[in-house]
Amino acid sequence: MTAIRVALLAAAALPLAACATTGNIQHQAAPAVETTPAASATAQSPHDRLFALFAAADEAMLKLNPIAAISRGDLRYADRLSDALTPEYNAALKANAQSNLAALEAIDRASLNPTDQIAWDVFAYNQRQALKGLTPERLALTEVRPVDHFFGFHTFYPTFSSGKGAAPFKTVKDYENAMSRHREYAKLTDRAIAKFREGMASGVLETRLTIANVISQLDTQIALPAEQSPFWGPITAFPADFSAADKARLTEEYRASLAEVYAANTRLRDFLKAEYLPLARTTVGLSQMKGGTELYAAMIENSTTLPLTANYLHELGLNEVARIRQGMEQVKEEVGFKGTLAQFFDFIRTDPQFKPKSREALTQGYYEIGRTVDALVPQYFSVVPKTPLEIRPYEPFRERFQAGGSYEAGTPDGSRPGVFYFNAYDLPSRTTPGMTTLYLHEGAPGHHFQISLARENEALPAFMRFGGNTAYAEGWALYAETLGYEMGLFKDPYQRQGTLDDEMLRAMRLVVDTGIHAKGWSREKAIDYMLANSAMGRTDATAEVERYIAIPTQALAYKVGALKIQELRKKAETALGSRFDIRAFHDQVLSTGALPLPVLEAKIDRWIAQQRS
Repeated sequence: MTAIRVALLAAAALPLAACATTGNIQHQAAPAVETTPAASATAQSPHDRLFALFAAADEAMLKLNPIAAISRGDLRYADRLSDALTPEYNAALKANAQSNLAALEAIDRASLNPTDQIAWDVFAYNQRQALKGLTPERLALTEVRPVDHFFGFHTFYPTFSSGKGAAPFKTVKDYENAMSRHREYAKLTDRAIAKFREGMASGVLETRLTIANVISQLDTQIALPAEQSPFWGPITAFPADFSAADKARLTEEYRASLAEVYAANTRLRDFLKAEYLPLARTTVGLSQMKGGTELYAAMIENSTTLPLTANYLHELGLNEVARIRQGMEQVKEEVGFKGTLAQFFDFIRTDPQFKPKSREALTQGYYEIGRTVDALVPQYFSVVPKTPLEIRPYEPFRERFQAGGSYEAGTPDGSRPGVFYFNAYDLPSRTTPGMTTLYLHEGAPGHHFQISLARENEALPAFMRFGGNTAYAEGWALYAETLGYEMGLFKDPYQRQGTLDDEMLRAMRLVVDTGIHAKGWSREKAIDYMLANSAMGRTDATAEVERYIAIPTQALAYKVGALKIQELRKKAETALGSRFDIRAFHDQVLSTGALPLPVLEAKIDRWIAQQRS
């Protein structure tokens, strides 16, 4: 992930999109804390020293990343965006991580209780990962590619500023803060252009495909008059207690500030179209980019939290694809379909019975699935989120380039709900058998449970409540899909085919992501592979492949994380026998936030030992 994506996107929206995780979830470097006098430090208990470090590091992080604060409902820095894409910002992040590690290592881990030891381990992991991403060599490969069509700030910012996103519009000050952020957005966009130019000079270039998509997105936004854009939402919904004078003043000032946003987007679009696109890579894999092979290896470990190789993951994917195909063959036989598996896929892609009848029918279908799952949840979970969950289609302005669904986290106090977004773009290309699985993954008990329970747990330090890693977060969501079998949601063979198809997607990702970025696969080869091994429509398959091109390795984490959680559950069931309680196991997995997989495994091993004693 580039600095702009880490600093602005991961902390803010967590879109975990089918998942794109506001939620590609990446670690941020927590800024340095002020050192405490030696006498004071020795007077504190190890626990108090540890949590003082966490609190001070979190507070400093919020100052550097104001959107992270806004996403929590903390508005102290709400008039700012970020100084990302500057040397000073990177230097601060590096110094902060180094200082945090030094302070952490001064605290005796062995003197801490088991939960605090987990926090110690995760904090250390986060700081070390941050430092790896902040070396000059790594920044020279990442920071010079600051925007893509999947995690570009230009697509996040309109929703964030729409009055329906994380940014509040309840007071006059909220509106003034928004206008200040609009001006900072223009500066940030200009810094992105400068970074692109650095990459042009060094020969580290983004793909032509990705940049063409970004240009298309910018064209769409620029073509909308300000009064018809998502940005205008707050002006159409002034709070009732605003005076007429304030409304008039804010409307004119807000319009002027949006002119700066539009001008910045136009500068970016024109630069990309006229100068960058002709030089952009015609290839799509990282191995075909200068320095890309080494970058891909580092990104695999960052995304999976495990030291895995591209070759290992490619073979794992091929084996999983073969296993899942066997399950699909069984479904085909059960429904009495006469033909090949490929023909069965075509049947599901094209038969009218599997097509959403309308945008509203699709919406109502997800509402019904949500009600069914809610009734079953108490059998599998003893602790559920207090934060409500809403179900919405993507807004038309951004739906074309989004995945099939995503989750946006709510606030810890529940004042803003979590949102499960589904994609209603190009309905004829979409099918209904995967609806249940998508809801289990993005909504409940997938991302909504995992993210909300962590955020609501005030006993955890903030970096564990609000941070995380892709392997755990996406691994949990994929594991949550498999609970549909136990819940009886896949008794209908076509629903079972839908969940196998979604599981196949995650297995194919291992093959396709490594194929693109380590083995030289083309975009077309990757799309054809996905169509040959699933019932995906071409629109979805294309969006998926272009996502892997834009954000390498993120898609690898799903299967890796899910297989680890399934492995740990099987280990617990075998060791505990009749004493195994599925609700207690889920509580252990979810109660301490998104852990690196080695830390999660050590925790479950300790829990099993305690249950047996």
